[in-house]
Amino acid sequence: MSIKGVLFDMDGFLIDSEPFILEAAIEGLKQFGVNAVPDDFTPFIGAGETKYLGGPAEKYGVAFRPEMKTVVYAIYADILKQHPDAVYDGVYDVINKVKMKYRAAVCSAADLVKVEHNLNAIGVTPSFFNALVTGSDVTRQKPFPDIFLKGAELIGLPAEECVVVEDSINGIKAAKAAGAVSVGITTSFSEEELKEKAAPDYIIDDIKKLPDILEKL
Repeated sequence: MSIKGVLFDMDGFLIDSEPFILEAAIEGLKQFGVNAVPDDFTPFIGAGETKYLGGPAEKYGVAFRPEMKTVVYAIYADILKQHPDAVYDGVYDVINKVKMKYRAAVCSAADLVKVEHNLNAIGVTPSFFNALVTGSDVTRQKPFPDIFLKGAELIGLPAEECVVVEDSINGIKAAKAAGAVSVGITTSFSEEELKEKAAPDYIIDDIKKLPDILEKL
């Protein structure tokens, strides 16, 4: 197998944003009459903010509105500023090391505004990567493979020559559907859940273990 590219998910992999977007979503949706609880959001992790907010809202009989994202992102940005420790330890060193050997892209189901908040927290700009794909760039979100196929295309590779690193079940399913090698990380779901519901090719519990996995491929 000749691996030439790495496609990074962002939330839950490069940055521990899941607790903060959850907090922002619960708080923000209250402004629209939705009193959601944490478990309402779990099925929509990794599927993009439209589903992440729209799914729970619809459960409570409220139709999704684009303004929901505007409100929630503003709350999320404020929360993130209060948590500089949200970036996983060693993230910058790992992605820099990977970028030196492989073509690298961020493929996040989130909207660009959220991706930019996260990249700023990590201390890089979008140009740090060879390509950036957000949920706004594809019609079908994870678990469909579109975002990873687009990311591979933008770095000039077939998906089969790429490794996808993901924390979510929807993301791993999307990676497998794209034909890429999938690496799951146990930041949002347990190893058992990832194995049972998505079956990634490899599972790690720390981003710093990624280079060792890549060396084996």
